[in-house]
Amino acid sequence: MSYSPNGSHIVTGSDDSTIRIWDAETGTTVGEPLKGHIGCVGGVAYSPNGRHIISGSEDGTIRIWGAETGAAVGKPIEAHETPVQAVAYSPNGRYIISGSDDGTIRIWDVEKRAAVGKPLKGHNQSVLSVAYSPDGRRIISGSYDESVRIWDFKTGAIVGKPLEGHRNSVRSVTYSPDGRHIVSGSDDYTIRIWDAETGAAVGDPLEGHTLGVNSVAYSPKGRHIISGSDDGTIQIWDATTGVAVGEPLKGHVDVVWSVAYSPNGRHITSGSSSGIIRIWNAVTGAAVGEPLEAHRGSVPSVAYSPDGRHIISGSDDKTIRIWNADTGTAVGNPLERHTRRVNSVAPSPDGQYIISGSHDGTIQIWDAETGVTVGNPLEAHKGPVLSVAYSSDARNIVSGSNDKTIRIWDADTGAPVGKPLEGHTRDVLSVAHSPGGQHIISGSADSSVRIWDSKTGAIVGEPLNGHADQVWSVTYSPDGRHIVSGSDDKTIRIWNAETGALVGDPLEGHTGGVNSVAYSPDGQRIISGSDDYTIRIWCCR
Repeated sequence: MSYSPNGSHIVTGSDDSTIRIWDAETGTTVGEPLKGHIGCVGGVAYSPNGRHIISGSEDGTIRIWGAETGAAVGKPIEAHETPVQAVAYSPNGRYIISGSDDGTIRIWDVEKRAAVGKPLKGHNQSVLSVAYSPDGRRIISGSYDESVRIWDFKTGAIVGKPLEGHRNSVRSVTYSPDGRHIVSGSDDYTIRIWDAETGAAVGDPLEGHTLGVNSVAYSPKGRHIISGSDDGTIQIWDATTGVAVGEPLKGHVDVVWSVAYSPNGRHITSGSSSGIIRIWNAVTGAAVGEPLEAHRGSVPSVAYSPDGRHIISGSDDKTIRIWNADTGTAVGNPLERHTRRVNSVAPSPDGQYIISGSHDGTIQIWDAETGVTVGNPLEAHKGPVLSVAYSSDARNIVSGSNDKTIRIWDADTGAPVGKPLEGHTRDVLSVAHSPGGQHIISGSADSSVRIWDSKTGAIVGEPLNGHADQVWSVTYSPDGRHIVSGSDDKTIRIWNAETGALVGDPLEGHTGGVNSVAYSPDGQRIISGSDDYTIRIWCCR
């Protein structure tokens, strides 16, 4: 996989012998697959100017493609007599390097389509990854022989001794943007950082993955390293300290049912099945203060007041509680009116009211200052109310129920607005309004996410399908451009709100179902709470 230089597209190679180009924003394919290879495509890369794509294949050839047209440019380069596992462009775009199962690296003149010099020999097994230094003076390679080698581009000579330390094949290598360091990922489950000048290992191996590391890359400014692994996870590391960034937030001893960001993005709150609520530092992941304990049942819903001064929680003990977000102390008495467990709570945008949805089939509106109910319960659903939310203008409330429907309510009168929204085939587990109020999204036990027109109640487009199990939580990004969903299939998915297309791969890392997801106020992070007792923070920039 490779990004275009401007970040607008992604190119991927596949075992089906094709190359595909993807829109990096929407996750949709661009044009038809690029066909020509007759074997698995092991490596792909964009040229530095973004005009061309190169691919290396099991058929032993390298092909060059027009990035705009997808058409093959010239004839294939008959590169190796064995599969080509890796390809890369030189920084000036004049040369291509390739690594092969024959244990060699070759340099090619792009314009002449001719080999430059003799093969670079030194590895005694397959070359799985190759890369240029930022200044183009050096080439690095990672091999099945467990080593990383550095080569002089002009002479083809090996520079220094092999970089040895991995205990299994090295699948990915790259330089830091400043060229001072090399990072490598291996089937020994570790990532290693090396001094590019001396070849010495820098610090200890980065450990955390539970299976082989297939891909490593530096962030554009060199501050972070990202790694992708056979364990299904992506990890972010601090490139200076080697410490994992965004380790799971651990402290709960049971299922994490709900998570929420504070309005200023500095804190996270979480509710668990034991009735414990915790507050976390959103930057460090450290627990803040002692757990908030008062509920006598699971806490399936937590939310911050708009001013960030209070936390609201709904519990299986049939009550809603308000907490001081700074001190963690309960504010006033519990709000009691529901006759069965409270599944969902949400504050009005101005913070004056709280709404709650319960297993008793009703929605209650509460005065946030006094804790007194406002008007009669909202009743129309034929089953438990599993999720509630306010519209951004506070004029409407939306609710989802196990009666498979979504309902819209007038927040002032409590009267239903129009007919129920029908389309899901099982319980509606989560609902949310878009920031502009034009759309409603819903997640269901039928494994789908749906988008609805909030004025007409009509379904917008096709269902967002991709999850393999029920969708417990959905929400919009602050700018309304994306939707995030969490599922019992243990994954989080990001969707383009306009097209409904999946954006990137699922976020994998939880070992249990994902019960709750939320965006940070700046839209740069997603948090998730899971059956595995952890909260995870994900970068989504």
